[in-house]
Amino acid sequence: MEYRNMTANEHKLVGFIIDRKNRWKEHRDGNYLEKWREYERLWRGIFAEEDRTKQSERAKIVSPALQQAIEARQAELEEAVFGNGKEWFDIEDDQRDEQKEDVIILKKALQEAFKKDRVKKYVSQGLTLGEVFGTGVLELQVLKKTDINPATQPTGVEGLSAVGVTTSERVAVVPRPIVPYNFIIDPNALEIEDAFGVAVEEFVSVHTLIKGMEDGLYEKVKLCDAVADDDLERSQEQQNFQDGKALVLRYYGLIPASLLDEEEEKDEVEKATTYEDDEYDGEEDMEEYSDLVEGIVVIANDGVLLKAEKSPYMMQDRPFAVYRPEIIPGRFWGRGTAEKGYNMQKALDGQVRAHLDSVALTAAPMMGIDATRMPRGFKFEVRAGKSILTNGNPADVLMPLRFGETTPVNVETANLLERMLQQATGTIDSAGLPQTVGQQSDPGAMAMALSGLIKKNKRSLLNFQEDFLIPLVEKAAWRYMQFDPDNFPVKDFKFLPLSTMGIMAREYEQQQFIGLLQTLGPDSPIAALITKGIVQNSSLSNKDELVLAIEQLAQPNPEQQQQEVQAMELQNRLAQAEVAKKEGEAAKVNAEAQAVPMLAQAKYIAALSNNLDDDNEAKDFANRAKIAELQLKEFDLMLKKADIESNERIAALQTTSKNAEVQTKAIVERMKVERDKDGNLNVTKTKE
Repeated sequence: MEYRNMTANEHKLVGFIIDRKNRWKEHRDGNYLEKWREYERLWRGIFAEEDRTKQSERAKIVSPALQQAIEARQAELEEAVFGNGKEWFDIEDDQRDEQKEDVIILKKALQEAFKKDRVKKYVSQGLTLGEVFGTGVLELQVLKKTDINPATQPTGVEGLSAVGVTTSERVAVVPRPIVPYNFIIDPNALEIEDAFGVAVEEFVSVHTLIKGMEDGLYEKVKLCDAVADDDLERSQEQQNFQDGKALVLRYYGLIPASLLDEEEEKDEVEKATTYEDDEYDGEEDMEEYSDLVEGIVVIANDGVLLKAEKSPYMMQDRPFAVYRPEIIPGRFWGRGTAEKGYNMQKALDGQVRAHLDSVALTAAPMMGIDATRMPRGFKFEVRAGKSILTNGNPADVLMPLRFGETTPVNVETANLLERMLQQATGTIDSAGLPQTVGQQSDPGAMAMALSGLIKKNKRSLLNFQEDFLIPLVEKAAWRYMQFDPDNFPVKDFKFLPLSTMGIMAREYEQQQFIGLLQTLGPDSPIAALITKGIVQNSSLSNKDELVLAIEQLAQPNPEQQQQEVQAMELQNRLAQAEVAKKEGEAAKVNAEAQAVPMLAQAKYIAALSNNLDDDNEAKDFANRAKIAELQLKEFDLMLKKADIESNERIAALQTTSKNAEVQTKAIVERMKVERDKDGNLNVTKTKE
């Protein structure tokens, strides 16, 4: 392979980028690097001499409380995002778009691509980085991948087939986790898109750079010696391997357009290939900021330009997604679980180490010896079955020593500090929750404690979705649309996360569902809906089949529905018959009531005609008729008298009401109503 030398303009571009990178990196390392390294050691359980809480400590144990808190937070978010099944994001189309099938095509294509490239794994690693260091960064790299699949092919001979593989190329967008040690950003920026530029600085294998040169991805330039920098290693190791690797800087940001233009005079070529040979004083030239363009620059070993071009992305965005569990206003770097529980973790480690040091003093056997009465050259050891030689009585030469007893206060204090760490990080689980509640049997207190934890988890989940998940899916979709438009339709879509609740919130809601189902009973019309919600909220592998079965059971059976209609019709007929029967009985009672006066009159006539005097029947009948007529007249007069009394009472009431109305009217006429200067009503009496 023939290598070429860098031009003067390329040297200026390298100096422009390296100068800013060094200043940004110095600011980052001075403020965060040591803390990040300590957070990583506490998370991994690695002891270092600088982590001692006091110089007299001998124990080197690191308690797992912070590790548990970080893993609990990460598991809670992963359960909320990926615990809903196969789909963990959705796409919403424009309401005015009449073609809705393109949304389905893009959604299925993205899900298939994410599954092939194992995007969930990288998202999980980004979550881990965020919880440990406070900031998790994923860099989206567009790659060409070759899929190899087993296949058979007919050979032309009947019954024989050739067995082999088929290959196909595809575009892949792979999010790579970037450790904060390797990520550099403009200190003045609060977001990726607001920064003057961002850079990823890390060691890569030399063979990958050579392959990139052969494929045309990088310029064919000769690599200089690698720069040794232990701070850029991805993990803290005792010995770093230095062979076969190169320091690569990938810069994404603003660049003066003049530095990207090729020089017309090809004869002016710099002989040196390192940055030091073309000194760049770092002074800011105002003209360099007059015409800035978004670009991508790749530099090897702080001096060799491998690639420089304007941003090829159609959205002119930067290929990064950042997760910060808690955003600190006015600062790009976030705050994670390790930083929240740092103080309690240090106090807990100091308490546990003090307890272990105390146990070492009280449990190990120690002896006081009279050195003048021990045999010369004798090596004193205390162990079972050993004979000890002394010059004289052993009781006078040897004496066991005890430094008191180990107090259990250290262990109790350590348990208290561990609970305080869980409170600080918001990771108290359902097993340790009753210890923090005063009345453990009070369901109200437990519900209040759970609600606080659920609210914290929802807050973290919302931050994760808005700041990390949606931008990640959105930027990946843009790159698929640009570099593989045949399989990914180019449309303006809106991406939505399909998240559920964390496992703790889910368990709490399941208990509420079950309690409601027990209260309503199985015969309730909404029992099927509640059962469906319980199954959908679970983590069962076959919950889709169970939901479908519940929906089928909830649908009415046509035969059963027809029988119910017939039963309702029969019930309506019975009700109508009952009403008709009641109406008939009422008509009968009415007829009987009307017949009573007629019957009384008939009885009256019959009474007049009965028991007459045989000798003087006509005279006797006339007397009886006159007596009955007088009685009827007397009864009629009594009725008229009662009617007159009733009318008199009504008239008296009407007169009283009329008199009261007249008196009220007279009082009102004697009153004078006026308004004062403030608009208030004044009522005064007038002279009569």
